[in-house]
Amino acid sequence: MSGNIELLSATLAKAKSEDRAALVAYLPAGFPTVDGAIEAVKAVIAGGADVVEVGLPHSDPVLDGAIIQTADDIALRGGVKIADVLRTVREAHAATGAPVLVMTYWNPIDRYGVERFTAELAAAGGAGCILPDLPVQESALWREHADQHNLATVFVVAPSSKDERLATITAAGSGFVYAASLMGVTGTRESVG
Repeated sequence: MSGNIELLSATLAKAKSEDRAALVAYLPAGFPTVDGAIEAVKAVIAGGADVVEVGLPHSDPVLDGAIIQTADDIALRGGVKIADVLRTVREAHAATGAPVLVMTYWNPIDRYGVERFTAELAAAGGAGCILPDLPVQESALWREHADQHNLATVFVVAPSSKDERLATITAAGSGFVYAASLMGVTGTRESVG
């Protein structure tokens, strides 16, 4: 089975044709349990999400705020592994037909093996991967394997990104560009702006 970049593109195009933004939800795999996370992903899709990002829990989620850090910690203490993340993608996509991406730091993929991860994500029906800490300049190996397996490569841009950097990221990525709305970690804020 190949990945679902076309499904992702079609889903985003459909939302645009309906003159609305696509609703993209994020949920960490393994929280509160692997089965609970799978049911939660199905529920957010049933509730109207167009696309879901399944987070691969990390022991040092430096870009994430307190809520995601806590969820990651609970998932890791529960023993969640990459196989559980892929199972979450597989079961959620199979049950809903929606595009499901994995959001992860680079280190777990590098340790697992890029070819192995991309092949298994594609086999699970995944649409791609969001890699917030993988610099475009160091992404050739990832992009080669993602392209082979029909997976989107989603890079993150910061509010401070210059036009030249935006052009580089847009040219290198596929699926969509993840535009961070604020500098700093994720999480709740007293105010935005």
